[in-house]
Amino acid sequence: MNGANKKESKEIAQDTLSKLDRLKSILTEMGKVLVAFSGGVDSSFLLKVARDVLGENVFAVIASSETYPEKEREEAIRLAKKLNVRFQVIQTKELENPDFFHNPPDRCYFCKMELFTNLKKIAAAQGIPYILDGSNYEDTSDFRPGAKAASELGVRSPLKEVGLFKDEIRQLSRLHDLPTWNKPSMACLSSRFPYYTDIEPDSLKQVARAEEYLKELGLTQVRVRHHGQIARIEVEPSEFQKIIDERTREEMIQYFKKLGYIYITLDLAGFRSGSMNEPLKIRKKKP
Repeated sequence: MNGANKKESKEIAQDTLSKLDRLKSILTEMGKVLVAFSGGVDSSFLLKVARDVLGENVFAVIASSETYPEKEREEAIRLAKKLNVRFQVIQTKELENPDFFHNPPDRCYFCKMELFTNLKKIAAAQGIPYILDGSNYEDTSDFRPGAKAASELGVRSPLKEVGLFKDEIRQLSRLHDLPTWNKPSMACLSSRFPYYTDIEPDSLKQVARAEEYLKELGLTQVRVRHHGQIARIEVEPSEFQKIIDERTREEMIQYFKKLGYIYITLDLAGFRSGSMNEPLKIRKKKP
């Protein structure tokens, strides 16, 4: 650990460092693991710690799908190589499953069932006893049907098991010199569609291009919620000014219209993860 990292380590709460120690203990007990690796903040941290603890007894699987931007997959591959981890890229075909395509509230369950089923086959072929995903402790507070699939298929979530929160994972990622420590949160592009709206390949590409355009404007945390001809843009309120600047706004409107949107709106509530779950919460509150 270099001097800068030693200083950062002192600034991290002891409770967080204790969670890291417990994580290392769990991985040590497992001995050999397969990590479902997306290149996001959580799975990158898990993969890094697993590699540090278990060395060559770590295998990463990167899922390639129409529901994730190609750029994300490429970044995941680069990081796996940088960490010197053995990995495999697989193609998942969740859009061929009507239970996923028609986008019910438990859509993620069917996606994760396909992914984890494939991972179990790969793990068995590699002689790996444990499959891990990067879910963290905060994921227990939101509607996460994918967690049910993980539980049914015996997939472990060590970050969740030791109680690590997102901010703690970012702190520890920085301590470990991971480039993902300040990476914006990323979710499957299917999360941009209202429930019961079919997830069409062309619409996924439309959303991906719209979000990439906004990121090129310098916006950090971005979601383009797809409501048919309406694009509902979520960004951090502190970055609203970047969008409503007259020249930027006009150029953005023209670009979004070329993509096929007719109405381009800014959500005044700003970015929030899982905003498509809000109608479900309102429905639950009704007598």
